[in-house]
Amino acid sequence: MARYVIKRDRSALPERLNRYKSELNDEQFRVVTAPPKAALVVAGAGTGKTRAITYRVAYLIEQGVSPQRILLATFTNRAAREMLRRVESLTGSQNVHRVWGGTFHRIANLILRRHAASIGYDQNYSILDSEDAREMINVCVDEAAIDTTKKRFPKAEVVQGIISYANNTDMPIEDVVGYKYPYFEPLTAQIKRVDTLYQSRKQERNVMDYDDLLLNVKRLLVEKPAIGDLYAEQFQHILVDEYQDTNRLQAEIIDLLAVKHRNVMVVGDDAQSIFAWRGAEFTNIYEFPKRYPDAQMFKLETNYRSTPEILGLANTSIACNRKQFPKVLTAVRRSREVKPALVPCSDVEQQSAFVASRILELRDEGTSLEEMAVMYRSHYHSIELQLELSRRNIPYRVQSGVRFFEQAHIKDVISYLRIIINPRDELAWKRILKMIPGVGNVTANRLYEAIVAEPSAPLLSADTSDRDGRSSIAGGLVRIAESPQTARLRSSRPWKDFVELLEMLVQQENRNNPAKQIEIILANGYEQYLQENFENADARIEDLRGLASFANRYATTEEFLSELALLSTERFKEPQPLVGEEVIQGGEDDELLTLTSVHQAKGLEWKAVFIIWAAEGKFPSPKSLRELESEEEERRLWYVAMTRAKDELYLTYPLLMTDYNRQTILQKPSRFVTECPAVLYEIWDLEEEHQPFDAPVIIDAPPAKEFIN
Repeated sequence: MARYVIKRDRSALPERLNRYKSELNDEQFRVVTAPPKAALVVAGAGTGKTRAITYRVAYLIEQGVSPQRILLATFTNRAAREMLRRVESLTGSQNVHRVWGGTFHRIANLILRRHAASIGYDQNYSILDSEDAREMINVCVDEAAIDTTKKRFPKAEVVQGIISYANNTDMPIEDVVGYKYPYFEPLTAQIKRVDTLYQSRKQERNVMDYDDLLLNVKRLLVEKPAIGDLYAEQFQHILVDEYQDTNRLQAEIIDLLAVKHRNVMVVGDDAQSIFAWRGAEFTNIYEFPKRYPDAQMFKLETNYRSTPEILGLANTSIACNRKQFPKVLTAVRRSREVKPALVPCSDVEQQSAFVASRILELRDEGTSLEEMAVMYRSHYHSIELQLELSRRNIPYRVQSGVRFFEQAHIKDVISYLRIIINPRDELAWKRILKMIPGVGNVTANRLYEAIVAEPSAPLLSADTSDRDGRSSIAGGLVRIAESPQTARLRSSRPWKDFVELLEMLVQQENRNNPAKQIEIILANGYEQYLQENFENADARIEDLRGLASFANRYATTEEFLSELALLSTERFKEPQPLVGEEVIQGGEDDELLTLTSVHQAKGLEWKAVFIIWAAEGKFPSPKSLRELESEEEERRLWYVAMTRAKDELYLTYPLLMTDYNRQTILQKPSRFVTECPAVLYEIWDLEEEHQPFDAPVIIDAPPAKEFIN
C-alpha cells in the first residue's frame, strides 16, 4: 500500500509562532508546540495550565489538524466552552465547534447516541438524573421484597452511592461495602440483588444514569472492536484537563481512545489530587509514565498567583510527600516582605475573635470581603466563627450554599433539644416524629395534636410520674399511641426506642447538658439513621460531634439554643425564621466574606486566606493518619489551601479546647506546620485589650521564633 502525506500551507506559521512565543512563557510554549506523542504536563497551582491547553488546541488546528479529530476532556462543560471560544479567537477558524469538547459524560453521550443499538439500547434512550435514579432504586428494593423496617436497609441515596463508587472505581459491590460502609456488610447480598435489578430495569426501559454513560461507552469500545477502531482512528489528538481528578473508569476510556495514535496529552497537578473519597485515582497521573513509557514530561512551575513567601512555604510543605513529581513553584510576583502568619490562639473563642478582627482591619486597609476567604478541613470547624461573624455583623457566604446550622442533620438534632425547652414547638415535634419509620405527614400531624392535647402534667417533665410509676413523657406518649389512629405504633420497636430516647434526654443529669444530649441522640439511633439515609454519613456524624463539643460551653440547653438564634435571624437582609433548607446568598451587590472547606476551594483564589484549626487531629483529620497514602493526600489538601492565597496567608489554631466530656485538651500545631522551618513563618502573639467596650484584638507581630508547642 502506497503512503502519501498531505503537505499543508505553512507560509504564515512562523509569524503565528512568534505571536505564541510572545504570549506564553517558555514552559507553556514548550507544551503548546510539543511534537505529536504522549505527554504528561505537571502544572503547578497558578501556573496557567488552562492557557497552555487552549493554545495547544489552537496550535494543533493551525498545524492542519482537523478540529473533529481533536478530543478535549474537561471536568465542566463550561470550561470546555470557554477554552474553545478562546481557540476560535486565536485561530479565526469557523470550525472550532467541531472539536469534541466537554466532560467525559458529554463525550460518552455523543458516542452512544450513534451506537446505542450495538449494546442493546435504542438511540433515543433517556438519561436519569440523580433523583430519578433514586426513585428507580426504591422500586427495585420493593421488587426484591426487602423488609426495610426490620433489616434497617439503607435508603436509596446510600445504595446509589455504593453502586456509583463501585462503577467508577471498578470495584465489586462487596468490596465497596466492606471498605466504605462496613456497618452494612450483613446486607451485602441484598444490596447486590438491588443492583442486579436496577441494571436490568434500566436496560428494559431504555434509560441510563450518569455512570452508565461511562460504563457503556467503555463496554462499546471493548466489545465492539470495529467501533473502537473507528474512534481510535478519529481522535488523532486527545487532551485531558485536571487529570489528577480522573477515576479509574475515565482513565480506561482515554486509554482505549488513544490506543492507535497515542497522542494523548494529560494536564494536571499530582500535588492537588484531593478527591480520593469520591473515587478519584491518584495513580492515574502518578503512573502515567508507566502506561506510556515514551511520554514526554513537561512541568509548569512559574506561578502568577502568590507571593514568594507563600510559595516558599507551600514548596517546603509538599516536598514532604514521598509519592510525587518533584517541582518548585517560582513566583513571578515581587515579594511584599510579608511572611505567612502562624497565629497560636489561647482557645477557639480567641481564634474566632482574631479572624473576625483581622478581617475588619484588612477591609479598612482596602481589601474587600470578596477578596478574603476562611478555609477549614471540616465544616464543623466553622461553628464558632459563624457565630462571631454574626455578632460583628460581618456578612458572609458559605461555599456549599448552606450554613452550618441550616444543614438537615444539625436541624434534626436541634429539634430534639427544642421540644425539651418548649414542649409545644410544632415544627420541632413534626420534624423528629417524621424520622420514625412509618410516620409520615398525616400521622405526624395527628401525633402532634394528641401531644398538645395530652392532659397529664407537662409532657417533658422528668420529675413527674403517672399513676403507673412511669414518667409523664412515657405515660403520655404511650396513651397517645393507644389512640385509634396511631395504635399500631405502640408495639413497634422504633416507637419504643423514640420514647426511651426522650426519657434519657429529660433525666435530671442530662436535662441541662446540651453536649451530653447531643451525644445521647447520636448514640441512640440518630447515627444509624444517618448511615441509612445519607451517602456522606461519616461527615455528618463528625459535624455533630463537633456541635457537641461546641455546646459544652453553655450551662443550659436553653442558653445554647438562644445563642443559635443569632444565626437564624441574621440574613444581612431581613429577619427570617430558621426553617426550610434555603440556600443563603446575598444580593448581587452585596460584599460577602467566603467561608469554605478546602475541597470546595480548589481552583479559586483570594488576596487573603485564613486557614483555621491548623491543629494536629483537626488538619490532618484523625482518620487519615492510619496509612501513609491518606496522610499524603491530607498534605496535598493543605498545599491546595495555602496556594489559594495571593498576598496574605494566616494559619491559626487554639492551644486549648474543651471536648464534649468537658475535658480540657492541649492542642498541638498541625504536623504540616511543624515539619516546615520556623523561619518561613511570622509567629504572632495575641493580646486582649480590656476596655469597657467591645474592643478589637490588638495584634503584636514579633520576629520569627521557635514554635509554641
